[in-house]
Amino acid sequence: MISTKKPLDVLHMDLFGPSRIASLAGNFYALVIVDDYSRYSWTPFLAYKNDAYKAFKKLAKVLQNENGCCVKSIRSDHGGEFQNAMFERFCEKHGISHTFLAPMTPQQNGVVERKNRSLEELVRTMLNESKLPKYLWTNAVYTAGYVLNRTLIRPILKKTPYEMYKGRKPCVGHLRVFECKCFILNNGKYNLGKFDGKSDERIHIGYALNGHAYQIFNKRFLIVEESMHVMFDESDNYMPKPVSDDLECDDLRTVLHKNDLIDIDVNDSHAIKKEGGPSKHAGFV
Repeated sequence: MISTKKPLDVLHMDLFGPSRIASLAGNFYALVIVDDYSRYSWTPFLAYKNDAYKAFKKLAKVLQNENGCCVKSIRSDHGGEFQNAMFERFCEKHGISHTFLAPMTPQQNGVVERKNRSLEELVRTMLNESKLPKYLWTNAVYTAGYVLNRTLIRPILKKTPYEMYKGRKPCVGHLRVFECKCFILNNGKYNLGKFDGKSDERIHIGYALNGHAYQIFNKRFLIVEESMHVMFDESDNYMPKPVSDDLECDDLRTVLHKNDLIDIDVNDSHAIKKEGGPSKHAGFV
């Protein structure tokens, strides 16, 4: 039984996180918001829990402009990120009813709790299967939500969340395997030489937050880029090599052996220098 009649009648909210590892943009949380009618979900990312109000306020304005109607009711737990003076003033100003769960009863907000669990399981599987660094967890969360919005079927109405929320069937022809190998056109962005290849190898990790483009991971510079000029290799026999923030002792021994460098104690933490890691200029999420 569907208790709501149209999108934005009720929005379920909960926090995803915190993650032990910061994303490339320094985020530790995701604010999971699910529309009760369509089951369409959004996942804005946060650096701190108290950023939940700013993220919801920004998203609410976007949703109201898209649909031409206002959010009527929101449902959350008693967490301090939701139960505070800023949320109370915003709801009073816009006539939004804010319903709280009874303490220690997350089942009352089962819609978003199930979505939270689904995202967590999907992201764990995606990152561990692909051997990608854990700081790409926000890209995996966004990609999982993006795909679920376009592929899940609302049991009663036999429609996807995208179709119920947007009013049209989703296009899925552009979906690609997460972490598959891809190649982008070499446009000279990194001052490559005249005899360098015309394409560069990347890893596909999702879809652009705004616009029609793919998000791809640059292993050489450890940044996330967006591009439409992408060719994909989705063959099953491809598995990217693990990308780590730190050199392992075994890898260090190999490097020293190959380059005939002086012998050092690999167990000495002062002798091992960190290599790579997230770039401060990495973008998007």
